[in-house]
Amino acid sequence: MRAGSSDPDSSSLPLCDRLFERITTHPQRRISFAEFMAIALYDPDYGYYATPSPRIGAAGDFYTSPHLDAAFGELLAEQFAELWHLLGAPHPFTLVEMGAGQGILAADVLRYLYREHYACFEAVDYVIVEISAAMRAEQQRRLQPLADSGQVRWCSWEEMPLDSVTGCFFSNELVDAFPVHQVAIAQGQLKEIYVTLAPEPVAGATPRFIETLGNLSTPRLAEYFELVGVDLLSERYPDGYRTEVNLAALDWMQTVAERLHRGYVITIDYGYPAQRYYSPTRTTGTLQCYYQHAHHSDPYLHIGRQDLTAHVDFTALERQGDRCGLDTLGFVPQGLFLMALGLGDRLAALSQPEPGTEVNLAEILQQRDRLQSLIDPMRLGNFGVLVQGRGVKAAALPRGLQTPTRLGVV
Repeated sequence: MRAGSSDPDSSSLPLCDRLFERITTHPQRRISFAEFMAIALYDPDYGYYATPSPRIGAAGDFYTSPHLDAAFGELLAEQFAELWHLLGAPHPFTLVEMGAGQGILAADVLRYLYREHYACFEAVDYVIVEISAAMRAEQQRRLQPLADSGQVRWCSWEEMPLDSVTGCFFSNELVDAFPVHQVAIAQGQLKEIYVTLAPEPVAGATPRFIETLGNLSTPRLAEYFELVGVDLLSERYPDGYRTEVNLAALDWMQTVAERLHRGYVITIDYGYPAQRYYSPTRTTGTLQCYYQHAHHSDPYLHIGRQDLTAHVDFTALERQGDRCGLDTLGFVPQGLFLMALGLGDRLAALSQPEPGTEVNLAEILQQRDRLQSLIDPMRLGNFGVLVQGRGVKAAALPRGLQTPTRLGVV
């Protein structure tokens, strides 16, 4: 079990106080790790995603594909334009971006559709679902001209009617930031990891958070492993094995499916199918913390000022989608997905500039490196892209899935 002391210079003291109060007022003086993670990331006043300071990009703690190059959003726009045609060119064609970060991806997608696929652009109703008020304010600043024209709008899940969307729900590095439960094997039993307080806190010091084991807080945790076909209590798993369960991802998938009338769901994130995620050799799970572009595994440092993430179990998303009436159309690495959409052509064009154009070799090399990062299996190229659909023809695969190698999720 981990124990951590929160350095007052690196943790948010008001957030630590809020966690302290939540734990001390709980009947068992403990909270699930999922609740700890939810407060650390999403507390409306002091959580990591609630504060307006830079979180993403060179000045923040991590970067995402849209920060590397506009090509990521432009190639996604190519895919969206094709999906519009596959759906019969509906008007409106609703694009729902869930967790839009700083609004960079939205700007790149819409700018490219306007320039290259204007008929599709005119049909687009771009909707952003964003729970972070600080992120939403930044998105609105960046996208103000598009918002003023009615091309972009923000809404909550509650404001989006059931069975109302014809188009595509999509996310990029969203599900990895959902709060996860942590479980462990102890003496042949599946136990849950809770967060509590050290028995003798020092007066005036930042609360010291430690972990303790207990019975499962909900039967859904055991049911989750039945869903993904993993038996953690088999002899393959050693005592002390710990891992994560993302129940929030199941709820999210159901929420999305309930609102999709006809169209697609595209989930881009880092993760594995269940058999790889819950490999007996992955004994400490996948939880990672990101602080100033460095990563470590102690969630009790820099509380409120570091990102907490866990890899995505794509099998869980696929099977939950099945239960909610979605068809799995394919699962491929991001590198293959982007190559199928034309990234290879962009790389080739860098080596063959138009005759008469001025060549800046340093700039070309920098852009080549950025594009290579999007497809490099050791970098972002190994992210997974899961495509699901409802009311679409499975035979008409989206272009991004038309790759030499298609991988199964199950």
